[in-house]
Amino acid sequence: MEGTKIRAIEGDEKTHNISKIVPVAPSSTLDIFHAIIFFLLHFLCLFAPFTFSWDALCLALVLNAVCTLFGITLSYHRNLTHKSFKLPKWLEYTFAYIGLHALQGDPIWWVSTHRYHHKFTDTVKDPHSPIAGFWHSHIIWAFYRKNIIEKCGNYDNVKDLEMQAYYRFLRRTHYVHPTALGVLLYALGSFPYIVWGMAVRTILDVHTSSLVNSVCHIWGHQAWKTGDLSRNNGLIALISFGEGWHNNHHAFQFSARHGLEWWQIDVTWYVIKLLERIGLATDVKVPSDLQKQKMLL
Repeated sequence: MEGTKIRAIEGDEKTHNISKIVPVAPSSTLDIFHAIIFFLLHFLCLFAPFTFSWDALCLALVLNAVCTLFGITLSYHRNLTHKSFKLPKWLEYTFAYIGLHALQGDPIWWVSTHRYHHKFTDTVKDPHSPIAGFWHSHIIWAFYRKNIIEKCGNYDNVKDLEMQAYYRFLRRTHYVHPTALGVLLYALGSFPYIVWGMAVRTILDVHTSSLVNSVCHIWGHQAWKTGDLSRNNGLIALISFGEGWHNNHHAFQFSARHGLEWWQIDVTWYVIKLLERIGLATDVKVPSDLQKQKMLL
């Protein structure tokens, strides 16, 4: 992508060369710790063929689905970040707790980063845009948290969560809970359960979510006038519980439904509709026909 012209929001709107506009602050000690954990999980995945069993595989698939679907796409993303629907506090807190075990950070950090992504989409202040390179948007950005704070702000956009003692508690203790899960899995199934229940399923989850940040800003179809690089990608949507309908999402950030067409599979939306039908999800937001007409490309 060297030499591609993009827009930036440093003062007036103007074009820049990618190679000249992506300053990166040095990694902090915490970033280095996160990188070590990340590579350790990949290393543990090398043992997967030697520790395989059907129950370990089922464990990985179930934990991956639960942590990603309920914890990240439904809770962190559509509920906490965009307030696309409301849940009873006990259920909101339960889903957010599940999200901790996806190892994508605590709710305050995740929501703040994602809100900055939408505020500064595909500009120099975007925490994870492919204007800085595919691998930067896919995973490297996550190891430069100091850089995000310097560019965007110190969680100033997430006061709604910071005001709640529960989310402050999760922020202070978010390493403890996945560690406790790892101890439990080791007690239940020894080393194979650590490999499959912690490493394999976490790496699947992290890279699936990362594909939305990277692939869905490079390859796919644009249906809406969003003014950014977001794309709809059916394959990514299929493996990410509907998150791959990314141009839809950038066009209507408030929408609980990302797969806006009947044929656009969006498993997270199906779960939200089920919660609404049984009275647990309320104030579920979707775009009107008029809003769609205004945004058509």
